[in-house]
Amino acid sequence: MKKVLIFSNHPAYTFNLRKEVIDGFVREGYHITLVVPYGEEIKYFEKMGVKLVDITLVGRTTNPLTDLKLLRDNIRIIKNEKPDVILTYTTKQNIYGGLAARMTSVPYIPMMTGLGGAMENPGILQKITSTLYRAGTKKATTVFVQNTAILEKMKQFDMVNSPIRMTPGSGVSLERHAFADYPEKETPLQFVFIGRIMKDKGIFDLIEAIKRVKKTFPDVVFKIIGEGHLEEDTERVRAAEAEGLVEYLGPQADVRPYIRESHATILPSYYEGMANVLLESASAGRPVLASNVPGCRETFDEGISGIGFEAKNVDSLTEAIERFIQLPYEKKREMGLAGRKKMEREFSRELILQMYIEEIEKIGNKND
Repeated sequence: MKKVLIFSNHPAYTFNLRKEVIDGFVREGYHITLVVPYGEEIKYFEKMGVKLVDITLVGRTTNPLTDLKLLRDNIRIIKNEKPDVILTYTTKQNIYGGLAARMTSVPYIPMMTGLGGAMENPGILQKITSTLYRAGTKKATTVFVQNTAILEKMKQFDMVNSPIRMTPGSGVSLERHAFADYPEKETPLQFVFIGRIMKDKGIFDLIEAIKRVKKTFPDVVFKIIGEGHLEEDTERVRAAEAEGLVEYLGPQADVRPYIRESHATILPSYYEGMANVLLESASAGRPVLASNVPGCRETFDEGISGIGFEAKNVDSLTEAIERFIQLPYEKKREMGLAGRKKMEREFSRELILQMYIEEIEKIGNKND
């Protein structure tokens, strides 16, 4: 079992979230073919000897002709590369990469990072999406799932009948998100939000909470990083900046400096697969304030490395922020240290690599 083909969806995400796993495969002697839309970030893999195959992916489209072309392209690539096992990531390739693997009789392991917004609301789109997922995962060797909420939803809609393994999200790179000294005691208290600017990330709940917090703690700084899903959403954040509530920094290619200069990261998301920004913040030694929902609550220990609050509840969010503000400086710093230790213990990407190797070896043993 030496040839692994990986279907991924985005060059930057592949580099940021899969780098250590792919590095580990190469280190262990596997031959890797990476199928991903081309981008600057994946030149790193090319230098390592990974074979790159460019592919066109259209994000949120439900055009059947576009999806059929993706399926045909996937089948053609599999037949050309003749892999021993296929790994798939994200909605499009978990479905159409999985279907292509089934149709070419190649063992495959999808990673379920989330099911997408279509699965959150009842209706025809939910029925179509669940049917596609069922087809894409039907013959999977094993399905990797990032949290219990995803698993329960898959069971509810009968979307999987293969063995399941729970993973610690996509893990976190302990080296890339290295521990950083906590800001000096005299530094003005600063929070950072990092995520897409959209309702489901809780950004508008956060802005309302900040209005309340600022009445009592006017000197606390709140920074917002992310790209707007809709222009009107971005305008609402800009309006909050004009009021002096937040500093809006737009999208940033590298968020690490902003995490390091902050005292805590806030994510009031309504749902997550596994919140990478929380893992990255904790790895850097920063406490996290996050919604008590699957995909967020696993990333911290309440009162030890972070503070949870009820999603979609501005009162609860406000209370959590004010509670953190009033903690002694040393307690804040200790929470950051506890978060780093939790990442080392439970979320290292080396754990993900070993899970993949175990499953691939099982496939090899069956074929011997």
